[in-house]
Amino acid sequence: MISLITAEAAAALVRDGDCLIVGGNGGTGVAEPVIEALEHRFVTTGAPRGLTLFHTTGIGAVTEHGLCHLAHEGLIGRVIGGNFGLQLPFMRLIRENRIEAYNFPQGVMAQMCRAMAAKHPGVVTHVGLETYMDPRLEGGRMNARTTEQMVEVVELSGREWLFYKAPVPTIAFLRGTSADEDGFVSMEHEATTREDLSIAQAVHNAGGIVICQVKRLVKRGSLNPHMVKIPGFLIDHIVLQPDQMQTYSTAYDPSRSGETRIPISTLRPDPLTDRRVIARRAAMELRRGDVVNLGVGISAMIPNVAAEEGIEDLMTLTVESGVIGGVPGYAREFGTAYNPRAIVDQPYQFDFYDGGGLTCAFLSFAEVDRHGNVNVTRFGDRFDGSGGFIDISQNAKRLVFNGTLTGGGLRTEVGAGRLSIHQEGQFRKFVPAVGQISFNGHLASQRGQDVSYISERAVFKLSREGLVLTEIAPGVSLDDDIKAQIDFAFQVSPDLKLMDERIFRVGPMRIGADLEHASGQRIGEFA
Repeated sequence: MISLITAEAAAALVRDGDCLIVGGNGGTGVAEPVIEALEHRFVTTGAPRGLTLFHTTGIGAVTEHGLCHLAHEGLIGRVIGGNFGLQLPFMRLIRENRIEAYNFPQGVMAQMCRAMAAKHPGVVTHVGLETYMDPRLEGGRMNARTTEQMVEVVELSGREWLFYKAPVPTIAFLRGTSADEDGFVSMEHEATTREDLSIAQAVHNAGGIVICQVKRLVKRGSLNPHMVKIPGFLIDHIVLQPDQMQTYSTAYDPSRSGETRIPISTLRPDPLTDRRVIARRAAMELRRGDVVNLGVGISAMIPNVAAEEGIEDLMTLTVESGVIGGVPGYAREFGTAYNPRAIVDQPYQFDFYDGGGLTCAFLSFAEVDRHGNVNVTRFGDRFDGSGGFIDISQNAKRLVFNGTLTGGGLRTEVGAGRLSIHQEGQFRKFVPAVGQISFNGHLASQRGQDVSYISERAVFKLSREGLVLTEIAPGVSLDDDIKAQIDFAFQVSPDLKLMDERIFRVGPMRIGADLEHASGQRIGEFA
């Protein structure tokens, strides 16, 4: 029989010095009441203290919810996370050197859960070489207080790899949909299944405590075995929360869990802004039959373009959370999709990514330099971390980086087939040297990756010599609006073209036929 406890009782089981794994992805799969109860216990009693917090990716809603509740000095001594962009309070603790902090690639974190389950010492992978994950640079350490080296360079079979050391987990907070009387947990209403099975196995095999929150209890043996994600013998306690949200903005949308399907034509196109312009130009890089990853930010707006164009079924759109097919969401719905064709556990998604299975990936940029290096992980007072960016950017055959040319107050007007710039941003994104190497342009050139950089006013390609300007927006001045806003010299293609005027007009661009034509182009060899 299951042990049914309250969120408060679950929080009381956390001990000083525990290594706590919190499951979830963005706003999906988060045991919110249990996390809230742990914060309340610490604020009112001062205990527990000195936790090591392990989380695969960003869990929260920027300044509220999720791990934002746990951003208390004293409660957390060390954090090992895949991303901090949805946890600004944790960024502050890290930036001010008040906790130890490590950031490892999201795929490595997901695969590390499997490694911990099998009691392997960690993960050996090529992911992160020649980026700030490499211990010859920063080793994933996020501040001066963090001194222990948890990443090593190792040589196997005549080549270099990175070894990421795994901690020993002692307690986990997970979430599902239904639990039967023996504690078997299914996830039929979840929009992602994450790495919760691996986490449960890891904590159980380490002799720790596994707590899983669900929305309902069902009769013993009544769950379809294909729907069971965590066997009952791995679960120590169940917390019942009938009104748990599917995401931080959706109570329950059956089209995100696969229970129903909605007509994609019902999705409203986003307004035609400079960000929409970038997403539209990026969508022109899609090819029939592509298997695509879509990152956060502007890149996550591309599915809305695909839906407006009616091309979403010409390729397979995926998100690192494990969602395959359908139309991925963004903002608080990032990591989920309308009408997914499959939802797999996140470590398996990254196995596919790491092996070079992605035809194309669309990612955002914060900084780009003369060598084509990209920084999305540390800039200004932001300590976002990598998420799946490094796993994806090092392994996809084609890469399309997306972002505005300048930032902070940029004002533009889009319409009538052209772009007008009314006010430049306060800071430049194309800089002589990026603040942190999240993507290594030289390594990409060596490996033969096809790399583009798309902004609202210009398109660049990466060559072995650096960036080459290939397209410019109608209505934009090459000298005043591009060269004057970039802090380094770049090549201009002798075949410089205008960006397609359709991008700058309201209404569908009708690019389906273009994709059919482009699909005949062969992608170069990649290894």
